[in-house]
Amino acid sequence: MTDSSQAMPVSSRLLPRTAGLGLLALTVLAVAAMAGPRSGALLAIGLGFGLVLEGLRFGFTGPWRRMILQRDASGLVAQMACLALVAAAAFPMLASHPGELLGAHAPVGFAMLGGAFVFGACMQIVLGCGSGTLVNAGSGNLVSVVALPFFCLGSFFGAYHLVWWTGLGALPVAVLAGGDGLALTLVLLASVAGLALALADPGKRAIPGRYWAAAILLAGLAILHLAVAGQPWGVVYGLGLWVAKGASALGADLSGSAFWSAPGNVERVRESVLTDVTSLTDLGLIAGAALAAFWRDGLSGRIADHPARAWIAVVIAGFLLGYSSRLAFGCNIGAFFSGISTGSLHGWAWFAAAFTGSWYGIKLRPWLGLEGRS
Repeated sequence: MTDSSQAMPVSSRLLPRTAGLGLLALTVLAVAAMAGPRSGALLAIGLGFGLVLEGLRFGFTGPWRRMILQRDASGLVAQMACLALVAAAAFPMLASHPGELLGAHAPVGFAMLGGAFVFGACMQIVLGCGSGTLVNAGSGNLVSVVALPFFCLGSFFGAYHLVWWTGLGALPVAVLAGGDGLALTLVLLASVAGLALALADPGKRAIPGRYWAAAILLAGLAILHLAVAGQPWGVVYGLGLWVAKGASALGADLSGSAFWSAPGNVERVRESVLTDVTSLTDLGLIAGAALAAFWRDGLSGRIADHPARAWIAVVIAGFLLGYSSRLAFGCNIGAFFSGISTGSLHGWAWFAAAFTGSWYGIKLRPWLGLEGRS
């Protein structure tokens, strides 16, 4: 005789989770039908990013925090391994398709370095970088849900003022390319990993299996994104674009911004969000994280219990995340992950400035009332 008290909970959990997976699959097919196979593929890649990051509990903010606070090198080393895998494919892809594929290349300048520093501090305040804020919001984290709209606003205004900031001074764009560039990139990545392992506590050097799985899967998705989109994985542009679309729909005149009045951006503001590369992967990232969290625990997270000053800090930090990432030409994904893996030296400068900022952000969290609560 079957014990229904044990059988029912399994089916009650499985059915809605399977329905959620089916709904996302239908959404991908619908987008492909409306906007073309490329758009459907990009949404699916975004879903993959979200599923991996949330499903395997891998990210870009937490490993830096654990390295600084606990001397745990495992996550940072896994990041370096992931970047090495992407670079090993991206460098030859860019070299063989110079007119079709673009790297995440940007100049190093005063605004870029300052923006990366501020971003590093703020991402530790909200415990989420660009991708992390989207993943955490999708999985039901209330801090990220509150921070995300202000992140979007910050991205819009940072882009609005970008030309003024870059006018403060910047070096020419410097790019590592070809076999020698790839070799140097791999040496630098191995050096960072080696330094992290040397500084780590002896018991915190082993890399968990889920980190290796995440590194391999993220690398594969990033390489696929480069091939399908013709550009590396990014996050921040899409968030600002959503605000620009909303402002334009409400009658705002964006011609006062050299960035938003540029022909390419004017066209993106006018077109459907389903034609924008970054918007599609951002939406997929949120949905994929939501599915992974729902599959695991049904989005049963607790309500964060923070004092008023903490929520004020989250709002300000969310805005600064968006604003500073535009000045820095990207977040942990667009500048660090994609910049380094496609040979841009600004990715390394971003990493140094943002990691330093992270140290300060970690020190600020207890004072802001964000530490030690759910």
